[in-house]
Amino acid sequence: MSWAAARPGWRQLALFLALPPLLLLRTGGAAGPANPAAGLAPPRFNVSLDEAATQRWLPVLRHFDPGFLRTALNTVIEETVPSWVHEVLTPVAAEMDRFLPQPFEGEIRGMCDALGLSVGDGILINLAYEFSAFCTSIIAQDVSGNIYHGRNLDYAFGSFLKKLTIDVQYLKNGQIAYTGTTFVGYVGLWTGQSPQKFTISGDERDKGFWWENAVAALLRKNCPVSWLLRNTLEEAENFEAAVIKLAKTPIVADVYYIVGGVSPKEGVVITRNRQSPADIWPLDPTNGEWFRVETNYDHWKPVPQWDDRRTPAIKALNATGQGNINLDTLFKVLSVIPVLNNFTIYTTVMSAAKPDKYMTYIRN
Repeated sequence: MSWAAARPGWRQLALFLALPPLLLLRTGGAAGPANPAAGLAPPRFNVSLDEAATQRWLPVLRHFDPGFLRTALNTVIEETVPSWVHEVLTPVAAEMDRFLPQPFEGEIRGMCDALGLSVGDGILINLAYEFSAFCTSIIAQDVSGNIYHGRNLDYAFGSFLKKLTIDVQYLKNGQIAYTGTTFVGYVGLWTGQSPQKFTISGDERDKGFWWENAVAALLRKNCPVSWLLRNTLEEAENFEAAVIKLAKTPIVADVYYIVGGVSPKEGVVITRNRQSPADIWPLDPTNGEWFRVETNYDHWKPVPQWDDRRTPAIKALNATGQGNINLDTLFKVLSVIPVLNNFTIYTTVMSAAKPDKYMTYIRN
């Protein structure tokens, strides 16, 4: 999808700029101006996976103005979903459990019930987010073998998506099973960490119109790319298992999965076709290749001149040097223009071996 196609209309943009501030209470981990120049940390919530899928997001929703959420989510549909797709999914929604796996079906249904939205619209909202995110992800290893992972998520609708961005700690038996950054109403993850195991980010690989992918998701029972990312965080036992799962599971759209582990050389970019991997691109620090940069283009091809975020990121990493790379300097690399740009919603830096250092900033 081109930026021109992805941008919201000026009428909708003006509407959201005029909205009153989002009513929001911060709970769980601290959120606030820890780095005012970089932006604000989003609110952090706990979501218990021990609760029923239809109920687990309700405590989060209570901290947001429901009118704003309905307006924001309906605008996503209006701007991205063709009318024929809306018509096709209306009868499907009544039998959604035949097409969508748990817990995602239950989570979507529970949030729709709470907000007064149709389940069909809830499906469309979640599928629409799958196919229009332009991103930059970086995986790097320092001289001691520590692995660092950072990402910018770039998206249209920034005037209100920044107000919907949250960090989530997913709990099992009262313990953090994994952490991720997402938007309220969206059950998938583009960014996440399984503590002491691995980190993952996903970058769009633009192949085809998203509604064709959505139909494929429902009819072929392939997995949405962000659902596979979250499912991997929950189920994979280690870096190797995560890479295998992300590389081999049939998905609804081409994507790049960037994965970092906890041991030296555990870093890889997986270029995915729907049915299989197109390329596996691991770190190779022994030969001086101590980082990988992935934006939204195959790494073996040149990037378009109108969207070259790759070259400035590589230049900044080389200027930083392997001896100086850490989460702070990686954040600075992700803050170099145009790696950081007007569409950047948030930046996350993380290291699975240091899970308490997971940090997201909503960008100014």
